[in-house]
Amino acid sequence: MAAAMGGCALVAAATTPAAAHPAGRGHRLDYVALGDSYTSGPGIPTQVDADCARSDRNYPSLVARRARATTFTDVSCSGATTVQMWQAQGTNGPQLDAVSRNTDLVTLQIGGNDVGFGTIIATCARLGVQDPTGSPCERSYEASGQDALALAVRRTAPKVTEVLRAVHARAPHARVVVVGYPDLLPDDGVGCFPQVPFAQGDFAYLRDTEKRLNLMLRTVAGRNRAEYVDTYGPTVGHDMCKAPADRWIEPLQPAAPAAPAHPNARGEEAMAGAVLHRLAGNHGHR
Repeated sequence: MAAAMGGCALVAAATTPAAAHPAGRGHRLDYVALGDSYTSGPGIPTQVDADCARSDRNYPSLVARRARATTFTDVSCSGATTVQMWQAQGTNGPQLDAVSRNTDLVTLQIGGNDVGFGTIIATCARLGVQDPTGSPCERSYEASGQDALALAVRRTAPKVTEVLRAVHARAPHARVVVVGYPDLLPDDGVGCFPQVPFAQGDFAYLRDTEKRLNLMLRTVAGRNRAEYVDTYGPTVGHDMCKAPADRWIEPLQPAAPAAPAHPNARGEEAMAGAVLHRLAGNHGHR
């Protein structure tokens, strides 16, 4: 309950005047949003870019409106990895091309697809049906003697580092904010098979994998003159196992307009609140 109330407090902070004026150049705020599907908001009305599954109610759009951005460029795209920072993705150009010396604020949410979110979910769902009371997904990813997902997180760290260095090179005066991933599964590790068809023993393993990813993003941000926004803490208690009225992350068969295992509109609202709360703190580039 305390976590849920904290999440509501951050959402409320998004509407306060104090959150409306992050640092820019004088009265200007040129804001660029980079990221993957957790940023773009697939399935959430209204979709304004079908190729990237981008919503005008995703958290960057909410941040831009409430922070009164002078210019706002959202190039987040569903399926993006760190590679798409430099390479086009269909009709979406290299995301870093949107960043320039005039940019005042950059938000970046990336790394989930580098680790393999989609493949992990598909693999664990397939194995979970076969052994719902065990931990077949964990066994599969640790079959080589080391945790393949922990290794994937470690291998993603230098990729995110390179993205941040490139952002700083293109926008040396910008405030750069790395946004973590929200709480997808119950924080207490208790599963909800078959609503989410992972084996009981795999819920805690997958929770810990996401926490490891977020810790890596926090660490990389701190080492590369960027700030980190925790969206996991504010969304605890609203994971995909919760009832439709309470969840901010949709399960593999969504009830609200959103992609499977992705934030719904309330989840994007919560992430916007977390970002605005951080911006209102005026912590500078650290």
